[in-house]
Amino acid sequence: MRPLISVSVVSHKQSALAADLLRDLTHCTVPVEVVLTLNAPEPHSFRNQTRLRLVQNTTPRGFAANHNAAFIRSTGQYFCVINPDVRLPTDPFPALVECFSETELAVVGPRVVSPAGDVEDSARKFPTPISILLKAFGHDSLLPLPERGLSFPDWVAGMFMLFRREAFQRVGGFDESYFLYYEDVDICARLKKLGLPVGYCGDTEIIHDARRQSRRDWQYLRWHVQSLGRYFWRRAIRRI
Repeated sequence: MRPLISVSVVSHKQSALAADLLRDLTHCTVPVEVVLTLNAPEPHSFRNQTRLRLVQNTTPRGFAANHNAAFIRSTGQYFCVINPDVRLPTDPFPALVECFSETELAVVGPRVVSPAGDVEDSARKFPTPISILLKAFGHDSLLPLPERGLSFPDWVAGMFMLFRREAFQRVGGFDESYFLYYEDVDICARLKKLGLPVGYCGDTEIIHDARRQSRRDWQYLRWHVQSLGRYFWRRAIRRI
């Protein structure tokens, strides 16, 4: 039987986190298959199964390249990108799939909370040079997120994105010129340019124990700044 949802998870030496997420996924009430990519050699106990396809990279690849490769291997009606540091206290998929029946959504994200229960800013307006500058000086302008129902932000964060398969394919997947950061903003901008809506569902939530590597590691900070510059350059060229 064809799975309703294909889930792509990429582990960057995070096999313990990925194992916890995979256990959560076994409790989902809809048919789910998982493509698990190990982006670097690491000890693990995973093995290929009917609903688990294991990919082991010989050299690390970026967020976009890994998930695009997983999409090619997947068969589900919907394609879901989930970070390994996400936990699913309840099955989020019934409410999210229902959102697709309400409108011609391309992608939808759930409400995201921290382990302490604080709501994260996972759905936002597109960044601008001014908004980035204000954020750097502590004047971040957050988008009010409704507690219930479906709303339509500019973009939803890449720790959890559920795509309509045809929409992901039509837009050409993630832009692989990004190695890390802003792939989620970019793909939402390209979807909206095609007239395909982006959704945020307040009726279900996930827990995200964010790593925030760019705040502690200069290499991640460099990737973050490079991706930001690339996004603004592409936006100027594409007029997205």
